[in-house]
Amino acid sequence: MTRRIPLLPTLVVAAAVLVMVGLGIWQLQRAAEKEASLARYNQAEHLPAVAWPTVPVSDTDLPLFRQASGLCLRPVFSKAVAGRNRRGESGYSHLVDCDTGAEGPGMRIDIGWSRDPLAGAAWRGGPVAGVIGPDSQVRMRLISASGQAGLEASAPPSPADIPNNHRSYAVQWFLFALSALIIYGLALRGRRAKTTS
Repeated sequence: MTRRIPLLPTLVVAAAVLVMVGLGIWQLQRAAEKEASLARYNQAEHLPAVAWPTVPVSDTDLPLFRQASGLCLRPVFSKAVAGRNRRGESGYSHLVDCDTGAEGPGMRIDIGWSRDPLAGAAWRGGPVAGVIGPDSQVRMRLISASGQAGLEASAPPSPADIPNNHRSYAVQWFLFALSALIIYGLALRGRRAKTTS
C-alpha cells in the first residue's frame, strides 16, 4: 500500500523553501542596486566639485564621494569618533555639526584627525573643502581635505570601503532552501522505511 506524503509538514517545508528562495532573489536584486550605486560613486570622484547641498536630498540621490565645499557659519555640536589619518593610523576623527544659514539644512564636517579626542574643540568654523562621505546619523558629511584647527586630515572616504555582500547572502539563502529540501526528503525516506518494516 502506497503511503501518502504528510500534508501539513510538506506545506510548512514548501512555504519555508519559497520564503528562502524569495529572500535569495531579493538579495540578488539588492546586489544589482548596490553595484549601480558603487558605479555612480566611482564616477562621482572624477566629477567637478559642488557646493554643499543647501536643500535636503533624497537617500538615493546623495552626492557621495564628490569634491565639495561649504561654509560653517557656527559650530553647534562636536564629537570625536574612531578614525584614521591618510597614513592609515588609528586615532580620532573630529566631527562638527554646523549652521549654514537660514537657506541650508546644516552640515556635518570631519575637520581632521588626531590621537587626542579633545583636540579640535577650539575650531570656530569657516570655509571647508573636501569630499562628501557617508554618515550613519546624518546621511553625509564633508571630510576636510586639509586638517582644521591644527589637526591632520582624516583619511578620505572611498567607494571601495562600501561592502557589497548581497550575492553571497543570496547564495546562502539558496543553500538554506536546498538543505531544507534535502533534510525533508531524508525525513520522508526514513518515515517510509519505518512504515514498511
